Amino acid sequence: MDPAGATDPSVPPNPLTHLSLQDRSEMQLQSEADRRSLPGTWTRSSPEHTTILRGGVRRCLQQQCEQTVRILHAKVAQKSYGNEKRFFCPPPCVYLSGPGWRVKPGQDEAHQAGDAGPTVCGYMGLDSASGSAAETQKLNFEQQPDSREFGCAKTLYISDADKRKHFRLVLRLVLRGGRELGTFHSRLIKVISKPSQKKQSLKNTDLCISSGSKVSLFNRLRSQTVSTRYLSVEDGAFVASARQWAAFTLHLADGHSSQGDFPPREGYVRYGSLVQLVCTVTGITLPPMIIRKVAKQCALLDVDEPISQLHKCAFQFPGSPPGGGGTYLCLATEKVVQFQASPCPKEANRALLNDSSCWTIIGTESVEFSFSTSLACTLEPVTPVPLISTLELSGGGDVATLELHGENFHAGLKVWFGDVEAETMYRSPRSLVCVVPDVAAFCSDWRWLRAPITIPMSLVRADGLFYPSAFSFTYTPEYSARLGHPGVPEPATDADALLESIHQEFTRTNFHLFIQT
Repeated sequence: MDPAGATDPSVPPNPLTHLSLQDRSEMQLQSEADRRSLPGTWTRSSPEHTTILRGGVRRCLQQQCEQTVRILHAKVAQKSYGNEKRFFCPPPCVYLSGPGWRVKPGQDEAHQAGDAGPTVCGYMGLDSASGSAAETQKLNFEQQPDSREFGCAKTLYISDADKRKHFRLVLRLVLRGGRELGTFHSRLIKVISKPSQKKQSLKNTDLCISSGSKVSLFNRLRSQTVSTRYLSVEDGAFVASARQWAAFTLHLADGHSSQGDFPPREGYVRYGSLVQLVCTVTGITLPPMIIRKVAKQCALLDVDEPISQLHKCAFQFPGSPPGGGGTYLCLATEKVVQFQASPCPKEANRALLNDSSCWTIIGTESVEFSFSTSLACTLEPVTPVPLISTLELSGGGDVATLELHGENFHAGLKVWFGDVEAETMYRSPRSLVCVVPDVAAFCSDWRWLRAPITIPMSLVRADGLFYPSAFSFTYTPEYSARLGHPGVPEPATDADALLESIHQEFTRTNFHLFIQT
């Protein structure tokens, strides 16, 4: 899901607010005109079908029976030449998470666990692969202490016969019994011949690493593949793992900021910068460190060029004495320790390092697909899984429309606010538009509503397949429109119409509409 100008779907935008509302009659006329001008057709499920789906959606929201597929991989891949096989490093990996993997379709609300052992197997390859066994690798999923299933493709590579500059990884998941669950694609991966040894320029931003981006660090003793270890986090501690790697957010740190407090600092990371690594899963951080370029097992203390993909680097702890010494981040088998470097006797502004304190840095990407099959009676694959990147609100009050931007949309999808289906129009594979349901659909006593109501948003396929999202929608009343109190007796019947009219004019049309996560 990478529409032009869209942000990463795993980090939705800040809340949007519609505060200035037009006159109600003008707004309604304009909204109706907008509807007629939009391509496509507004659709809604039949009442009978909606009733069936509503019960299923309500159970999905209450029981949280979603299933998530997360693919992690590097941003770049080094090409193999001739008979050599440069396996992707770090290797692409897949995590299966969510309680839905342990629930069989058609189970009751008790959520009984399925049979012991993995219920799904996976096959990963390049998007140009024909599907033969030689071009794909089978993933053997193992259960982690946090209940996630983990699989890794350690022997994938791209040969020089493949002339593409970019490619995607393809993950095919098959359920026990042979039924195909779906085919999932990674982000685009850039192909490089070898790491650039030239001084980097910001003109080639494809290979530079920016502040706030995700990276992986690995150490390879004596350039041997079997000795590769990855910086990771296990049981709340940093470790050097031989089998799993972690993605870290690389922040440009401020020496005056407290640990974990990162003021927004844009730009590309240069050698000599103070940086901090934050685990994207656990949030655990290393202390601020100075990143140094490494050449011939020496840390270069006077280099300030931009960092590039697959560069050798070292991480120096601040407070080191001048002259080239200091302590550096280092590994000792599976432990992460500090190494005391010594000044280079032959060249100034250099520090002598050991193999274990030299790291290779590379940018990483991840993509998540969430769905729930526990309530859908279908043999069709769950893919393509729709992914929402941003929301755009138009109008307000009685008539408001919401446009969903993302990818993998199709005409069989409907937008749901909680357990209420919204009238939906399919515009393109990257755009859906829906009518925001009235607040009365979520609160029977909406006339006396004084607190905001936040409603989760999701997409539902025509066959009942449920796609949760990270987005929600909030209705917020204006407190200046207070007309009464739930404890006050109801007015006479002949005053109901007047009260309704007043409330329509002052409260309902003055609702603030928020989009948030």
